[in-house]
Amino acid sequence: GSKDGSIQEVNVSPCPTQPCQLVKGTSYSINVTFSSKIESQGSKAKVYGEMLHVDIPFPIPEPDGCKSGIQCPIQKGRSYSYLNKLPVKSEYPSIKLIVKWELVDDQDQMLFCWKIPVQITS
Repeated sequence: GSKDGSIQEVNVSPCPTQPCQLVKGTSYSINVTFSSKIESQGSKAKVYGEMLHVDIPFPIPEPDGCKSGIQCPIQKGRSYSYLNKLPVKSEYPSIKLIVKWELVDDQDQMLFCWKIPVQITS
């Protein structure tokens, strides 16, 4: 689903095996290296938990990609390292789900989109 960019690498840490064991009350580091096929003034992250084909928004502390390691404006043909945190709140239920992470440009088009299976545990 990455129309306006192509992903080179996705790193979720710590996550030695999949599904990632996400422990409640812990924060995980997200690092995505991607190259842009377009120019964009800004970028915004949208994160969801995918359960039974329903996307439930996951709030993240900093949705602005320009404050998450990306030097804006985004230039065509350049590679960027996107860095963010995924906080796992203690009130989240203990379930298996898919985390879907999107980064959209200023036209709301997808710079990147990736999914990872996770297991939320206490």
